[in-house]
Amino acid sequence: MKPEDRSVVRRSAPPASKTTPLVTPLFPSVVYCAEDADALDDVYEGRASGYSYAREGHPNASLLADKISWMEGVEGGIITASGMAALSAVFLALLDKGDHIVAGNQLYGRCLRLLTKDLPRLGFDASLVDAADVSAVEAALRPETKLLLVEVVANPTLRLADIKGLAKLARQRGLIFVVDNTFTTPRSFRPFDLGADVVVHSVTKLLAGHSDVTLGYVAAKDEARNTALYDAVTTWGLNASPFDCWLAERGLNTFDLRFQRAQENAKALADHLRGLPGVLRVLYPGEDDHPDRALARDLLQGNYSHMVSFELDADRAGVNAFVRAAGNIAFAPTLGDVGTTISHPASSSHRALSAEERAALGISEGFIRVSVGVEEIDLLKRELTAAVAAASAAKA
Repeated sequence: MKPEDRSVVRRSAPPASKTTPLVTPLFPSVVYCAEDADALDDVYEGRASGYSYAREGHPNASLLADKISWMEGVEGGIITASGMAALSAVFLALLDKGDHIVAGNQLYGRCLRLLTKDLPRLGFDASLVDAADVSAVEAALRPETKLLLVEVVANPTLRLADIKGLAKLARQRGLIFVVDNTFTTPRSFRPFDLGADVVVHSVTKLLAGHSDVTLGYVAAKDEARNTALYDAVTTWGLNASPFDCWLAERGLNTFDLRFQRAQENAKALADHLRGLPGVLRVLYPGEDDHPDRALARDLLQGNYSHMVSFELDADRAGVNAFVRAAGNIAFAPTLGDVGTTISHPASSSHRALSAEERAALGISEGFIRVSVGVEEIDLLKRELTAAVAAASAAKA
């Protein structure tokens, strides 16, 4: 380009280089330029690879989706703005007005709200059942039932779904079987291997792992469904930002190490909590006293996740005392950070439910969920021992 043809407001092409960056570059561009209209046609119609508008896709989302899809053993996954955006894309893409959904009753609180409060306004109906009981799920089916949704390990009670039995039922009845694999991750469980049609993740959690992104992921085994999901994400604006995708891909580089250490810590912490006065019960899928221990052993094959839930013998004052005494552990309605976090479902994830609805799920005022991090286990034991003692003292 001649000097007289340049302008400070015109974009410059990247410098030519025979080398490539080791670290994935961040691509914040909203638009991508084509040589001419025919070249743009080639991109849109699949004859050439490329991008046009970031809402329709960008390199950082593609790189992250490809890595998670490889972990899940599928092709064509899509990154969304959040885990709830991934679930919303499933409903918007795959259901028609009048369709019925059967879902596990042990789901993330916002998902329960979406199913029972928001989707009915759009013409969808939902029934909630125990996902560990295939006969109960079958009894809830109707002629208009089209989709079955479960979490492998439920939030926050850590109950398991009978994935094998439900996959068989879904095949027999022609249902779209959707599995939320957030808690387990593909390193613990791969739903497609056992018959899932669609898998979703809140990438925000353990996959990204540093509490600095909000992202989701959705993939279907069937190419036509993947296309429908992509169209829903693009049309409804459920897409993810390049920066969050860039951070999440970086987080995935240490995922295996974080997963293994956090899981080891969770097992040790569950054993420790079980022996503390003031703890009424401990829920950890790897223990013999877990209500779904047989399912956990069959499905998870020893990878029981980094989550531990337990119930304090405490009211709200005791819970507050517990949280304050555990002040070095973050009290936050999240999971999957490198550091341990504690949450109180009654005041966070499941606050939209009534006390009676929470009680039916086994979530009392004293129910605590722990997302176990990678700290030294002795430090975690000391801090939670002191916190439980503070809760007991508040009751006395």
